[in-house]
Amino acid sequence: MIDQTKQVDALSEAEAKAELQRLAAELARHDEAYHGKDAPVIPDAEYDALKARNEQIEARFPALVRVDSPRFKVGAAVAEGFSKITHSVPMLSLDNAFNDDDVRDFVNSVYRFLGQLPDQSIAFTAEPKIDGLSMSIRYEDGKLVSAATRGDGTTGENVTANVKTISEIPNTLPDGAPQVVEVRGEVYMAKEDFLALNERMAAEGKQTYVNPRNTAAGSLRQLDASVTAKRKLKFFAYAWGEMSEMPSDSQHGMIEVFRNWGFPVNPLTKRLESIEALIDHYNDIGVARGDLPYDIDGVVYKVDRLDLQARLGFRSRSPRWATAHKFPAEKAATRLTAIDIQVGRTGALTPVARLEPITVGGVVVTNATLHNAGEIERLGVKIGDVVQIQRAGDVIPQVLGVVSSPDNAVAFEFPSICPCELKTQVIREETAGGVEGVVRRCAGEFACPFQRKEHLKHFVSRKAFDIDGLGEKQIEFFYDDKSLPIRQPADIFTLKARDEANGLQRLKNRDGYGETSAQKLFDAIDAARSVALDRLIFSLGIRHVGEQTAKTLARAYGDWASVHQAAMAIAGGDKAAVEEMDALDDIGPAVVDAIGRFFGEPQNIEMVDRLTEQLTIQEAEKPAQDSPVAGLTVVFTGSLEKMTRDEAKAMAERLGAKVAGSVSKKTDILVAGPGAGSKLAKAQELGVRTMDEDGWFELVG
Repeated sequence: MIDQTKQVDALSEAEAKAELQRLAAELARHDEAYHGKDAPVIPDAEYDALKARNEQIEARFPALVRVDSPRFKVGAAVAEGFSKITHSVPMLSLDNAFNDDDVRDFVNSVYRFLGQLPDQSIAFTAEPKIDGLSMSIRYEDGKLVSAATRGDGTTGENVTANVKTISEIPNTLPDGAPQVVEVRGEVYMAKEDFLALNERMAAEGKQTYVNPRNTAAGSLRQLDASVTAKRKLKFFAYAWGEMSEMPSDSQHGMIEVFRNWGFPVNPLTKRLESIEALIDHYNDIGVARGDLPYDIDGVVYKVDRLDLQARLGFRSRSPRWATAHKFPAEKAATRLTAIDIQVGRTGALTPVARLEPITVGGVVVTNATLHNAGEIERLGVKIGDVVQIQRAGDVIPQVLGVVSSPDNAVAFEFPSICPCELKTQVIREETAGGVEGVVRRCAGEFACPFQRKEHLKHFVSRKAFDIDGLGEKQIEFFYDDKSLPIRQPADIFTLKARDEANGLQRLKNRDGYGETSAQKLFDAIDAARSVALDRLIFSLGIRHVGEQTAKTLARAYGDWASVHQAAMAIAGGDKAAVEEMDALDDIGPAVVDAIGRFFGEPQNIEMVDRLTEQLTIQEAEKPAQDSPVAGLTVVFTGSLEKMTRDEAKAMAERLGAKVAGSVSKKTDILVAGPGAGSKLAKAQELGVRTMDEDGWFELVG
């Protein structure tokens, strides 16, 4: 078992691989809870610590970076009940700084990337990080035409009608504004409005709300805009998406433009030129934080000049020219009354601490995740202990340690049998290096009711099949239904035929359904029979195969027949098939092994075959054909001097090429910088076309 507090520089490669696997799964779970459900289960500080540990391990072991790495992801899927809006410019998240040294590292990294010395010649803006809901508002010809939440960063929820009820957001822009304008910012609820709302709810005998952030998010997601109108939501503008022309050449200048257009902008935003000035402003805001009329959880620093922002560009999920300096968490002590076990989609058993209710920062908290058995052992917690908890922002806390332990405190024994009805064994997996993993799983896989049901919920989720009218609640209903059960994905697509043969027990006669609603569900299921290849791959719930991995596989193989053939070959031990998939950029041994294991199980093969018989599977989008490298497989190696590795990869993909991480018979071009070693030798051995950076630039024009 890996000690999760073990320093990154002390991890072996096998331990690092196992830890990255755990972190990817855990952070994905928390992203969905926070962004998708407005119901976070850990504090921001704990989430940030998990993410920071993931990035530290990836920096030390770059060959182990996973395709479902948390640093490639933003937000969560679009919620049920709303149409979708695809952002013309992605809405990315920010990297975090947690102390003064992190801020210095950020500023110095900006200078290093731009090839300058830190001489205070680069100005930054510093603005409070509002604890609300990110929003993108689009204007065309001066009129508000749409508004969308961030969603997963690519696609958001269409909340246009609700946003139009926020009086602080103008419905029209002044004459002279660009033809297309996307203003981005944060929708929030002021503290006094939140308290007044809770007083009104209590007076009416209704359930009160937990905190302003979740209340604002929930208010914006009302299907009835009149409810939103009563909630007194507010808005701060601080960024932009698509602009047909730029009215300023600086971040601070754009803030002034927004102000002139009638948008509220934060009065604490400043333009500063040194690290010390940034930190001083952060400390000043921290002192005043309790007196501000709105919640904040840090200060955001951004490079001021827009031309420098453009040069700095983006990582996979965040800009290089900005970071969020987070405030420290709040702490308190309470009694741990029980530890419950929850079983997730992959069979992972997660212990959840039940706490005596305690108010921390104005919020009553009762639960905390304990992650796994190793965390319980590390903390030494027992049922009955008084424990110190930590909360940052608006979420339930983490357990930091034991404050006191009474004589009658009871040690928690992690179950060796899954709490599911099958009573299957709980196993602890070993990594490729033979290291025992920290996560314990039910061995029943999809035979386990907990996993089967959660797998079905994943199958119909927004990033998978996304069937209108068939969400988590409906899966619960049909899973337990005796006359029209849904126990496998294929059962969804036979539902109508089984219903028609069901006589008096037809769905239209059930509580909660009528003839119209039943027909709408059947129509939505029929519409979902035609599915994109990457969505199908993602929907199967194969471990380590997230949304981005599914897209990579779809682009690489093109159609389902090729994907299936490769997967079956890998399951059968075909080394060439393994090497071909492993050579894909962002695909590593963990993904290949997981696919091989999945398609090596007869019940999984049967499940997939039954499903695909019901579907029309679309081929992957063809790569661009208008460049000299379109459709070719390219590998970059050595020390590139004229572009970073990330820039090289991004350029090649823009031009329609596939970027691989290793050389194989499938490689078309190797671009070699100084110091190129084994990859260059293998390319020459295989007769692969090789060139230096100058040759690459000459080739692509």
